[in-house]
Amino acid sequence: MAGIYKAKVTSKGQLTIPIEVRKKMGIKTGSYVEIKETPVGYVIQKPVDEECIKKYIGILNHETDSDEIVKELRGE
Repeated sequence: MAGIYKAKVTSKGQLTIPIEVRKKMGIKTGSYVEIKETPVGYVIQKPVDEECIKKYIGILNHETDSDEIVKELRGE
């Protein structure tokens, strides 16, 4: 379920992300977030872990059943 969260900005420009949001997004101490400007506002997102997807690069070049690939990507 989508929610609206408030975060306070300090005098140093630091932002405290509510714990509920950090847990949902998997943000831990030292994590980075990206702030993306869109035509309708700003989006805060957690960057994609490139190491996580490297093992799938070129996977479609192999003779593998696409259902197997989808199950693996979903962690099934």
